[in-house]
Amino acid sequence: MESNRQKKIGGIIQQDLAEVLQRAASEGGLKGVIISVTKVSVTVDLSIAKVYLSVFPNKEANQLLEGIRSNTPLIRHELAQRTRHQLRRMPKLEFFIDDSLEYIDNIERSLKGEDNPIKDEDLLGRRKKS
Repeated sequence: MESNRQKKIGGIIQQDLAEVLQRAASEGGLKGVIISVTKVSVTVDLSIAKVYLSVFPNKEANQLLEGIRSNTPLIRHELAQRTRHQLRRMPKLEFFIDDSLEYIDNIERSLKGEDNPIKDEDLLGRRKKS
């Protein structure tokens, strides 16, 4: 369970980081790519912030994540400049792709019967066998 302090710091990071990343993407020539910060969870000692990103279109996600991870020190520095009046220390940033929207979409498609393994036997191979 996150404390109020963790939630507050997560919220500050989430808001400013979304602006930093979106601006970096547009300056980097990535037109039409939308990056949103879906969640930021901060560790109890406030030293690490796990940042979950949602990228549209989804096919750009892994390439973009690599670029963001390689530029983490720059991103952290810019974020520290923006939040210097609110945060004493900037947590170490760890980036992950949030695939929960894709997961929800797959569940909805299955519930609607669009992915029917009986009609499309190729789907059976993708399912995990217990």
